[in-house]
Amino acid sequence: MKLALIEANKSYIKDDVPVGAVIVKNDKVIAKAHNKKEKNKTATHHAEILAIEEACKKLKSWHLDDCILYVTLEPCLMCFGAILESRIKKIVYATNSEKFGFVSSTNNILKEIINNYNIEIVEGLYKKESQKLLSDFFKTKRK
Repeated sequence: MKLALIEANKSYIKDDVPVGAVIVKNDKVIAKAHNKKEKNKTATHHAEILAIEEACKKLKSWHLDDCILYVTLEPCLMCFGAILESRIKKIVYATNSEKFGFVSSTNNILKEIINNYNIEIVEGLYKKESQKLLSDFFKTKRK
């Protein structure tokens, strides 16, 4: 998660919502990314999507079955869909997204689909650090 926070900081510096994602397979980092929506003017350039794309290229497969996704903010519906499609087995996220989070905040979709996809969810790792980064970012936006 520390690497995901470093990625989130990159977004913060580049004036994008500070979210970072890292994908690990067999205890090795195979992909890392940060939000680039503002930089690239593309709605789909969330950290999770970019990390999934990088991991797929590295593994030369869309199957990320044995991978763990670490992300600083609860995935949205779009990102959760990409996680399902890529078959990631575990999601570890730092803090909830009350507005857009789709794992537990706005709609606990896992309750409906967990039988088909055995995804382990861990939340709260480095929660305070992630919340502070997000809070600081949005304070500067409101000024």
